[in-house]
Amino acid sequence: MSADDDLLLTPAEPNKTWRFDLVLPVLFRPRSALARVLSIHHPTWRTPLLLLILTAAAFAVVAGSIKAAAAAAGQITFPPGFEYYTPEQQAQFQQAATATNNTTFNYLLPALGAVLGVIIVWFLIGWLLHLLLILFGGRGTSQAALNIAAWAALPVMVRYLVQIAVMLTSDQLVAGQGLAGFAPAGEGFGVAILGGILANIDIYLVWQILLLYVGVRLSSQLSRAKSWVAVLLTIFIVLTLRALPGAILAQFGGLTVIQPFM
Repeated sequence: MSADDDLLLTPAEPNKTWRFDLVLPVLFRPRSALARVLSIHHPTWRTPLLLLILTAAAFAVVAGSIKAAAAAAGQITFPPGFEYYTPEQQAQFQQAATATNNTTFNYLLPALGAVLGVIIVWFLIGWLLHLLLILFGGRGTSQAALNIAAWAALPVMVRYLVQIAVMLTSDQLVAGQGLAGFAPAGEGFGVAILGGILANIDIYLVWQILLLYVGVRLSSQLSRAKSWVAVLLTIFIVLTLRALPGAILAQFGGLTVIQPFM
């Protein structure tokens, strides 16, 4: 049975604004659940996006509380090569670390950044996916692509929940993100980009990719090969863009920026 037949056999869904009833089915019965999502003729991305925003903000707040407690106890994370700083630079760095140990830097800015990150990544995945599907001759609308991108990102919500639980039970930040440990040693822009990409690859990303593939197959009428290429190319571009700021900052790692902006 083709993906088009699946959609034709899917009964029309009620036009409700919030579809929390689809969250668990998308995670554990993705083919039938995403077919239901695609049968709804209005945007349904609000529900998964709201869940992602809430969990991302909660993650940032919990991580901020652990950092604040560590700073209050005098546990400052020093940058690489700190021992080579001059005494004046070391004193200035410690002063800046103390000055930034407040609600704005520990909670407000990280939570705002996490929320903006969720929205930007969701939009990028949806937009790139729609563009590639059109280039490959697939069907589907931009609304369908944005819906798929949002619902397929639910594994990211699961990742946040798992990490929040780990931090609350251990009172420590989550270390060893993704496959960052497999990044090659050395310096350079390319190495930094690769390290940033690997840091975002984990089982939850694989889960997200599988959901994207199912959604693309159901909505675009493309072959399996073209669907995989569209999904993997979209994820690769987004991961590269996410790693880009860190790679750029790494090139200025030798510079000492001491004074905080606020």
